[in-house]
Amino acid sequence: MDKATVRDVNVAGLRVLVRADLNVPMKNGVITDETRITESLPTVRYLMAQGARVILMSHLGRPDGERMDSASLKPVAERLGALLGVNVQLIDPIDTPEALAIVDALPRGGVALLQNVRFWPGETKNDPVFAKALSRLGDLFVNDAFGASHRAHASVSGVAAYLPAVAGFLVEKELAAFDKVLKAPDRPFVAIVGGSKVSDKILVLESLLAKVDSLLIGGGMAYTFLAAQGVPIGKSKVEADKLDLARDLLGKAKVRGVKVHLPTDHVCADAFSETAATQVAAVVPDGWMGLDIGPESTKTFCSVIAGARTVLWNGPLGVFEMKPFSAGTRAIGEACAASTGTTIIGGGDSAAAANQFGLSSRMTHVSTGGGASLELLEGKVLPGVACLKARG
Repeated sequence: MDKATVRDVNVAGLRVLVRADLNVPMKNGVITDETRITESLPTVRYLMAQGARVILMSHLGRPDGERMDSASLKPVAERLGALLGVNVQLIDPIDTPEALAIVDALPRGGVALLQNVRFWPGETKNDPVFAKALSRLGDLFVNDAFGASHRAHASVSGVAAYLPAVAGFLVEKELAAFDKVLKAPDRPFVAIVGGSKVSDKILVLESLLAKVDSLLIGGGMAYTFLAAQGVPIGKSKVEADKLDLARDLLGKAKVRGVKVHLPTDHVCADAFSETAATQVAAVVPDGWMGLDIGPESTKTFCSVIAGARTVLWNGPLGVFEMKPFSAGTRAIGEACAASTGTTIIGGGDSAAAANQFGLSSRMTHVSTGGGASLELLEGKVLPGVACLKARG
């Protein structure tokens, strides 16, 4: 990675403004998954140990510039304090002289958390006035919110116009993982791409076709590719306006020598329901829909993964949230976990599946950012990364 990190700066005594991704799921004010909090801790603990005064900022949910009790970061401040063993004061409001006074009174090693930045309309508009107000609370800006780095928001990239900006450890780890897989993968390099829509993954597929040796396509998007080849798909989901695109992508793969594997059998259902009637079929029957890859497809896909030295997985192979249609995604996850090579899970639903099946700890890297990882895979530069100082 060619970006400077917190290691490259003497932070002792500095007010360090850290954009973290503390956008955790909550129910009735209770955090239901604190993964994003724990992922932010290495950077915070390092800064504390170096004698910095740490001011964290994050969004939570989509309050769209309106104050909402359900989107308050108060429970996050309390959980952070418990994990760090210090009092973490929630600063609210964040663009006032009183906020500045609280920050200036922080001791070395002290930590505060700004209230949800999306309570202010200037955040998502990347309003320079709001970004400058945030910048007054720090001497150094650290972006450690990989999951928000594809957003050109005031707290993600806008602040960097007013403060020196470097990466935190989580952003460093994420970029290193994707650099490895996209720039110098060990071969064979296999990509697994799933999810419901081809339209969501067009640029990812285009980008990967120039890099991979094999491409495994599953999930709802597979039926658009099958339909493009004239294979009957019953009433499975299909994007009729993307059939030509699917044929074009398959043609490019053939020219480039990329082996594309599509499902050859399916777990079919007569309705989109966990209690629907099901059957396994080589061809989806009329009136039925494919909701998971079948056992033969699973066997083939797992065999390709077993022979890979680098595996990138983005998108589930079926409707894994429903037990009758989860076997394919689970098996693919287990094959990735058993791989002796590098396995990168591209955030979003793939990460959720790996977590659901207890496989995350066995992967080389599970990304914390679904949207950000997608844009990296598409070859885009993330605003929250572009704004950081170059190393050296």
